[in-house]
Amino acid sequence: MGIRRYTASKDTSITNAYRENFTTRAINANMGASDSLEIFSLYNQSGEQETEISRILVEFPIQEIQNDRNINQIPSNGDVQFILKMSNVAHPNTIPKQYSLLVNPLSRSWEEGAGLDMERYLDTGYSNWVSASSTQAWDTEGGDIHTAPEYIQYFETGTEDIEIDITNLVENWLDGTIENNGVMIKLSSSLETDTRSYYTKKFSSRGTEFFYKKPWIEARYDTTIKDDRGRFYLYNPFVQIEENYNNLYIYNVFKGKLHDLPTVGMGDIYVSLYESPNLPFGTPLTLIDGKTVATGSWVSTGVYKVSLGINTELTRVYDVWSDSAGDVIGIGGEIRVINPDGEEVFTKNDYVVNIKNLKSEYSTSEEPRFYAFIRGKSWTPNAYTSVVSTPSNTIVDEMYYKVFRIADNLDVIPYGTGSMNHTRLSYDKNGNYFDLDISLLEPGYTYGIKFLVSDIEDYHESRETFKFRVEK
Repeated sequence: MGIRRYTASKDTSITNAYRENFTTRAINANMGASDSLEIFSLYNQSGEQETEISRILVEFPIQEIQNDRNINQIPSNGDVQFILKMSNVAHPNTIPKQYSLLVNPLSRSWEEGAGLDMERYLDTGYSNWVSASSTQAWDTEGGDIHTAPEYIQYFETGTEDIEIDITNLVENWLDGTIENNGVMIKLSSSLETDTRSYYTKKFSSRGTEFFYKKPWIEARYDTTIKDDRGRFYLYNPFVQIEENYNNLYIYNVFKGKLHDLPTVGMGDIYVSLYESPNLPFGTPLTLIDGKTVATGSWVSTGVYKVSLGINTELTRVYDVWSDSAGDVIGIGGEIRVINPDGEEVFTKNDYVVNIKNLKSEYSTSEEPRFYAFIRGKSWTPNAYTSVVSTPSNTIVDEMYYKVFRIADNLDVIPYGTGSMNHTRLSYDKNGNYFDLDISLLEPGYTYGIKFLVSDIEDYHESRETFKFRVEK
């Protein structure tokens, strides 16, 4: 699947606010163990036309991201998007409206501390407004930051979550350009010095009891595999040439695991189409580029891909895969060639979706693969057809899933139709499918899956909901 989440490893608020006596400032106050984080700018609360400020520090386990990249769990730079997510905390006090928050990387390491008091600021320790740690003061009171990269988010109502693309900062942390000390989140400088108050914006900390409210960085990436073995189209002269290419994949599985082909490794692989799968294969068929051999490539461990097209009167062809020495290393199998002239128009009223292999319960250690069976709505089996025939499974090019909690309808994995298409379903000859990391879901709840399907008109949500429960 194309989502991984990395929860904050430490967070705290730091402030120079006055204590209750309006005489001394809480510059040594620590709030590292609080279940919420807060930002404010208070003007003239003491009657002296002075400003009191609170800022947020958050750090994330970037080494975990690096480890996942090292084992190909997430893609390399350029193929992944990193989103900073902070969840709003509702509270009965005044909230600011129509303001902006800034996010900057911290330039100094800091301690989280164990303070809890966010009212009277009686808990002291590190970090705080003047000191980053027990051994190091900030160069500038209120925290030391890099001025770039800088991110900004505007808040109209004041109750919004933070959701900012910080991809270039995460990549800077990963390649060592910037040392990972986390980020500071604060009001823009003009608002912190304004002659009006902006109070109080709160976010959940990593200590919150709410599973989906913790600060995290979400890695989003496209894991879609579009294996056209089950929807291989004949050449169509009425579309652009690139539309006439079909993707074929081959998977080298042994004892339940994928393995790179010994004579190919991560190099090129070569594919020809034939009329028969039997030796001798005969003469390879001519492809739409005039060649008889297409060059494929390594995708991931044990998975190889090629793109090719054909103009033929045959209704069945067979793909044969070879290494650079010309030795045959695999036969993909029978490919039914689809004539686009006979293709039916697919609209929102024509389909019904089902998950063929859904269980009633999953544990957080599982990562199941769900196959979505899509059929025409008009197929209505009777006693005869249910025995002698089955509806054909329609493969959909653009199909997305979401997961929501049944109890409160909370989207815990929303539809990922953005630039990364991170919840788009893959497909192969068996139909559309997706993998779901159950550890992303809080145990003890029932969840629902819904689908968003693209047709010639627009995106349409399926009527069906597929429910399952998660336990540890």
